[in-house]
Amino acid sequence: MFADVRSPERLKPQELDDYLSGGWFRMGQTIFTTNFLNFKDRIYSAIWLRVVLDHFNGDSTQEKLFKKNAGFRTEIGPATLNAEKEALFMRYRQSVSFEPSPTLNHLLYGKSLQPSIFDTYEVAVYDGNKLIALGFFDIGEISAEGIISIYDPEYKKYSLGKFLIYQKIHHCKQIGMRHFYPGYFVPGYPYFDYKLAIAHTALEYLQLSSDHWHPIDNFKPDENIPVEAMYSRLQLLQRLMDTHNVPSRLLQYAYFDANQMPDLMGAELFDYPVFLYCHDEIDDNLGSFIVFDVRDGLFHWIKCMSAWTPETMPQIPDNFYCRHLLKTLLVLFSTDDPWKMTAALANG
Repeated sequence: MFADVRSPERLKPQELDDYLSGGWFRMGQTIFTTNFLNFKDRIYSAIWLRVVLDHFNGDSTQEKLFKKNAGFRTEIGPATLNAEKEALFMRYRQSVSFEPSPTLNHLLYGKSLQPSIFDTYEVAVYDGNKLIALGFFDIGEISAEGIISIYDPEYKKYSLGKFLIYQKIHHCKQIGMRHFYPGYFVPGYPYFDYKLAIAHTALEYLQLSSDHWHPIDNFKPDENIPVEAMYSRLQLLQRLMDTHNVPSRLLQYAYFDANQMPDLMGAELFDYPVFLYCHDEIDDNLGSFIVFDVRDGLFHWIKCMSAWTPETMPQIPDNFYCRHLLKTLLVLFSTDDPWKMTAALANG
């Protein structure tokens, strides 16, 4: 699936390594994966990243940040929460444009009352006795994931967010970790681009089509953005369908990420972010859904059923499908040839 969530009662170090290497990440006391994101009514691809620590021996940015912040005291150890850290999070939370978790406790532990399934450490930065920055990361057997980095807005000029990430990377390399996972970046959405400049010479991305990691310098925007490849192939197919008088609409799917909701865990819902809807009107009828899957390079003609229907339609653009939360019933036909798919659809 493109999106999924798990809630293990225990998570062994090697299990965390395996999840991270497959493009999964922590969310509270669950672990999730996603390959697509919706920002301002546009669906983007999430491209997972990791730093190969054996290939990284520092860079000029790390050197400058460590020198710039040498006057501060940095402490690394097992993560703990207290009122001082929650107060720092609240100051940070009020300074950012996005909506983070309401508290640090909620971010790390969600609603769980059980012991953490993650082995979490923290990097704390002090100006004298004042806590000015704090970052968390989880340790596996040979891998680590960076969770969050926060700082006092009054110290913004010190680039403490990036400083914390470099501190995590430096520490993980010292204790023998092989990989550090900073999350994902989003081509076309620059908010996450700062990750591409951190430890760039040792940075890799997870290619969805091959499920393999490659050096970030091999990333080609015109080839390696899955949602764009889906659009391109479906637009080609739609043009062919038009010539055979097969009606369709190219739509984004509003519920593509429903599988990563803990309450829907295991539902295995339809999770393609974009598809061709073969029906004249968007109504209660469930027509045929045509997708292009970058993982196998095939078009798929899919029959779906409704898993849920909202009582009122969300206020979203017309190019989004939101009438039903979909679940796949069966795949009617698959091919890598748009002409063969067009012929199959034309013949019903």
